[in-house]
Amino acid sequence: MLTNDLDFRLEPRLRELYEEHKKRSAKIDWGYHEFLPWDKAQDFRRVPWDPSQVTLPPSIVTAIETALLTEVNLPWFTSHLAQTFKGSLTIIQDFVHTWTAEEDQHSNLLETYLLITRSVDPKRLHELHKMTVENGWEPDFHTPFETMVYTSLQELATMVFYNNVAKEANKHDPDLGKLLRRLAKDETLHYAFYRDVIKFHLQLEPNYCYHLGYVIKNFQMPGAVMPDFDDRMSIIAKEANYGPLEYFDQVLDVIIKYWDIENLRPIAPEAEKARLDLLKYHARMKRVKERFMRSGK
Repeated sequence: MLTNDLDFRLEPRLRELYEEHKKRSAKIDWGYHEFLPWDKAQDFRRVPWDPSQVTLPPSIVTAIETALLTEVNLPWFTSHLAQTFKGSLTIIQDFVHTWTAEEDQHSNLLETYLLITRSVDPKRLHELHKMTVENGWEPDFHTPFETMVYTSLQELATMVFYNNVAKEANKHDPDLGKLLRRLAKDETLHYAFYRDVIKFHLQLEPNYCYHLGYVIKNFQMPGAVMPDFDDRMSIIAKEANYGPLEYFDQVLDVIIKYWDIENLRPIAPEAEKARLDLLKYHARMKRVKERFMRSGK
């Protein structure tokens, strides 16, 4: 069995997972207006923007701006999920609707914060926003299981990004640290759902591990379509607490262990080969990380 669709036998368990998500989400429901320093707002027509008004370090501004330009891709990501899960399990389609509603205010929160605090040139930010959305986003996988693998990684990486940047941002603006941690809570709940959907499938049928490797080894955030993405991530890695080392320790290593890849026992030879290849990839990335750490860079 090497199907790449979701298994209908798991729908009752996934429904329980979805109901639990809604309960947890309801307890921490929020509106983005609650986390903004409105007292800092000024009319740009009356007081034009000037670089001297920026109080945050450039690296933190870059991190928040990059997060915003990732979040504005929500329409493309939702469209991809809707198309991918069309005809698949109803409960997954229901979750995508809930997920979209919960993600919808993330870009509003980040963009309004940047404008209220005058941390960016509003005209430049508008141009970047428009350019990023116009570029669109189209992943190179189109199947339900692979998409679930991707969203698991993407939500975990986003959660780690927000929490890590919040630690640096809090030194300069506690309001910013607070709103980033608020976003991370949403990502935590989303990650937990996607992650467990994959785990249930692997427990039911270990041959599903055949479809893990390609997504994991080629993972990129949706924000990769934005201008100067690599330069942005280099700055964030050096000065804002999220880079390749954090990705390995807090994302890749975490997900490999949670899905218990080492102890899966698929029957199909090609699935077992894929499992071993994934473990070799993980081990290689670990050696790279350790060499980097020893170098003191």
